[in-house]
Amino acid sequence: MSLLVVGLSHRSAPVSVLERAALSQDAQIKLLQDTVAAEPATEAAVLATCNRIELYADVDKFHAGVAELSTLLAQHSGVGLDELTPYLYVHYEDRAVHHLFSVACGLDSMVVGEGQVIGQIKDSLALAQELHSAGRLLNDLFQQGLRVGKRAHSETGIDRAGQSLVTFGLQQLAGGRGAGVSVESWAVGKKALVIGAGSMSSLAAATLARLGVAEIVVANRTSERADRLAEIINDNSGGYEGGAASVSARAVPMESVPFELTRADIAVSCTGATGVVLGAETIAAAVEGRVPADDEAGPSPRTTMTSDVRTALPPTSIGTDDGCPLDLSAAQAGQAVQESAGFSVMGEAAVAGMDAATLEQHAAWVDNGTVDRRDAARRTPDDDRELIAALARTAATLGRIPERRRPEVVVGAPRPAPVLSLLDLAMPRDIDAAVHRLAGVRLVDIESLAEASADAPMAADVDQVRRIVADEVAAFGAAQRAAHITPTVVALRAMAADVVAGEIARLDGRLPGLDEKHRAEITQTVKRVVDKLLHAPTVRVKQLAAEPGGAGYADALRTLFDLDQETVASVSRADENTETDAENRGRA
Repeated sequence: MSLLVVGLSHRSAPVSVLERAALSQDAQIKLLQDTVAAEPATEAAVLATCNRIELYADVDKFHAGVAELSTLLAQHSGVGLDELTPYLYVHYEDRAVHHLFSVACGLDSMVVGEGQVIGQIKDSLALAQELHSAGRLLNDLFQQGLRVGKRAHSETGIDRAGQSLVTFGLQQLAGGRGAGVSVESWAVGKKALVIGAGSMSSLAAATLARLGVAEIVVANRTSERADRLAEIINDNSGGYEGGAASVSARAVPMESVPFELTRADIAVSCTGATGVVLGAETIAAAVEGRVPADDEAGPSPRTTMTSDVRTALPPTSIGTDDGCPLDLSAAQAGQAVQESAGFSVMGEAAVAGMDAATLEQHAAWVDNGTVDRRDAARRTPDDDRELIAALARTAATLGRIPERRRPEVVVGAPRPAPVLSLLDLAMPRDIDAAVHRLAGVRLVDIESLAEASADAPMAADVDQVRRIVADEVAAFGAAQRAAHITPTVVALRAMAADVVAGEIARLDGRLPGLDEKHRAEITQTVKRVVDKLLHAPTVRVKQLAAEPGGAGYADALRTLFDLDQETVASVSRADENTETDAENRGRA
């Protein structure tokens, strides 16, 4: 076994690099084809999820394999090798097995213990089998990885530590509404939009239904898949444990997404697109054009932004100080803090929420110099001399005049509560990161999930899962080493059978009158002698070969009995063909 894995994940690389290195389905196919065509690799599989990209291969040379796999990853991801290399990790042989089994159990996931990765490993194996890039080693590895992952979830409480990335993301959205708000109470009765109809989007739809949302709208570029997902949700309406009595679902084309955003409270996006699906302008327009929940057929949707988003902004009116359009009495509480930060009533925080006419009047008031006269009236020559003296003392002490910086926290207009909650689970991202700056919107994406998960608690069951992984790695290694010597043992027994057949034929030549009964008895006796002589050595060599470092016993056996290498290789190829036929029959 010469298993090698080269990859990067949320643990080794920033999300910005992962996003750029994300592989489309076509890119994964081409990467597999190019990997098995490369000289060091004979088998290959790609595991690509929203937070990892890994290339597995059976190689005959370690250093050449690392160089080739790294280069191929860079070529197909579109990220330069020099830039990608610092974020790559490499695992070899038993460490590579340990890594995949840990991934399958959810120990290496962004949300520890999540079970989605089992399905992703299954898809990875299916693609490699379809392209015939997975041979005996990778078939055994991934199938065993699936069994280990299922064992971890069935024998331990790792599910108590882990959850789906969808649930974790929705919890982050719910937490943004205030401490103590459960995701169930936050989601119940809301309208949700799911963009995409793949496995992650299907999980999002099922999770939202279970949490009790009132409506789910599915948008996808392929209408048939969107229709199918909506149909599944409707068929299971009322059957989601803990969900609402019923949830309605419908499918819409992607062109309807901008309008559906004006109706939705929650939007989850996870598509396979290579570019941004929802830009900041689209989201801003959706928030401005939000349809009221109690009057969806009401007036033009672009008339409700003030009531929905800006209710918390400070009021504005015509002031009484030299025609100032601001309500100075309302702004008095925050004025002292603003002035201490170097701002006055003509600062940007003071004009937030003004309509066009009031803003124009405020501009005219500033142009007339009213504020400048007020500032000047407050200052005296003594104030100026004291300020200059203080600056001189500071410069003499520090050797410089410190910058006057804006304080870390400036009390101003409070940010309005979000009216639209967005969860972006795509890699690369579906939703423009600039949406983070929009008022009335809360966006949780892979990057913010990575930050939040760093502080997530781990269950005590994780230690038990780690022990399972360690035991399974040892068992897999032993089985692979034993399997490695099996062709040699088979070839040895085949050679012994040829020797017996040759000696019986020679006996027939020397004793042509020997009757069939005696001939059969002699033949059986010779075979028993050979079997007894070979039994103990072959059993023992299999046991020794299963131990670490036991691969050399196969070489010793071939040398001692002068076995033909091609004969051993032909036995191995025959075994692989038999296993492949069995797998194909199973999938059929």
